[in-house]
Amino acid sequence: MGTVIAVTSGKGGTGKTSVTGGVAACLARLGKQVLCIDMDIGLRNLDISLGMSDRALMDFTDVAEGRCPLSRAAVTHPDLPGLALLTAPMSLPPLLTRASVRGMLRTARERYDYILIDSPAGLGEGFRLAICGADRALVVATNDASSLRDAQRVVSELYRIPQVHLVMNRVQPKLLRKLRTTIDDAMDAAGLPLIGVVPEDSRVMLAANMGQPLILGGRQGAANAFLNIAKRLDGLRVPIMRIR
Repeated sequence: MGTVIAVTSGKGGTGKTSVTGGVAACLARLGKQVLCIDMDIGLRNLDISLGMSDRALMDFTDVAEGRCPLSRAAVTHPDLPGLALLTAPMSLPPLLTRASVRGMLRTARERYDYILIDSPAGLGEGFRLAICGADRALVVATNDASSLRDAQRVVSELYRIPQVHLVMNRVQPKLLRKLRTTIDDAMDAAGLPLIGVVPEDSRVMLAANMGQPLILGGRQGAANAFLNIAKRLDGLRVPIMRIR
């Protein structure tokens, strides 16, 4: 049975979607069968991060509400055969329930090793739908105080999920030194164990604009950080990247 991982954050602008797409592509690169579900309703951008813009015709609500089987709705990546995408609708259907989302995820678990859900920022109904069937959660934060405070608020809503980890994203060494803070301080502030540190990397945006998953361009910088997170999720022991 596959593992469902919700990727969330307390606020927008943390790079949550880039982390979702980057880690998912790396899991597929490791030979896993991976489904990405964009549940950031109304603000969907996961297709761009994966290089699959406008490929999906059906969205996850079509599957959850029984209008289309998962096998037809999920679109396979052209360059990573193990990676598939199920996109989000532009608005939340009024009759969509958590039970129907859980049913969709039960079907996905039978077909995929990992299901990564790109959750909307904040704590609204879209967030609650995104986490309702998760086995694990990744909370994405940056090193500013407001992001870490919002991450704390998200953590308080994830108490039913057995494993919750912190991803520190867009880390800038110069800023860390200037603020005299460390990754350990960020872990204490968020109240979570750390699963990965991702440096600020202009190649993330460049890869998205080129329509290519970051890992296909090499293993430098953020791509290597995403690969390390994917390996840890898969149970391998990999040292945390040191950013100085």
